[in-house]
Amino acid sequence: MSHPEPKSCVVCGRTITWRKKWERTWAEVKYCSAACRRQKLRPIDHQLTDAIGTLLDERKLGSTICPSEAARLVGERNGFAGEEWRTLMEPARQAARRLVADGRVDITQKGQVVDPSTAKGPIRIRRR
Repeated sequence: MSHPEPKSCVVCGRTITWRKKWERTWAEVKYCSAACRRQKLRPIDHQLTDAIGTLLDERKLGSTICPSEAARLVGERNGFAGEEWRTLMEPARQAARRLVADGRVDITQKGQVVDPSTAKGPIRIRRR
């Protein structure tokens, strides 16, 4: 028996794989977890996605950025003081994973494209 193609969580961008319990409702599954279902996408998440695009547009083709650059940019724009921008690091990684799911960017580690759902440690983002 073949299963439907995996899809990406609309909040965190991680891969959602088919499960038997979702057999009848697979078309409606949008979230990978209850936490993502509660969180939903916030305006700051959209700002992070836009910031990643803006930063990549400012670089030459093939260049990469760190998610922290987007977090700092959005933090500045929203009046975050000092190191508060660090609270945006995971949302910035989530924004990068959503962009991977949309086919717009790749996530790399040590210059190699990696699966964003399983990548641990420092990552870089580059335009596809």
